[in-house]
Amino acid sequence: MDIDTAAVGDAVLALLYLTLHDHNRAWKSFDWDVMNRLYERGMIGDPVNKAKSVVLTDEGLRESERLFKQHFVPSSSKSY
Repeated sequence: MDIDTAAVGDAVLALLYLTLHDHNRAWKSFDWDVMNRLYERGMIGDPVNKAKSVVLTDEGLRESERLFKQHFVPSSSKSY
């Protein structure tokens, strides 16, 4: 089966927004390949470490919020 890995990455980035804490950290409980691709895109810090969470870059934090709102917030509730 062909999988759109960019779309999967965007979905994971949006879901990371759900677990944000300490302003820019999120739990890294997603597939390692996806997390590595997000790291390569500059959206998160290096996920290969002993920490249970990952740091979102400034760009990653903005994109995570945008994608979360785009995919999971009803248009009647959006306040841009």
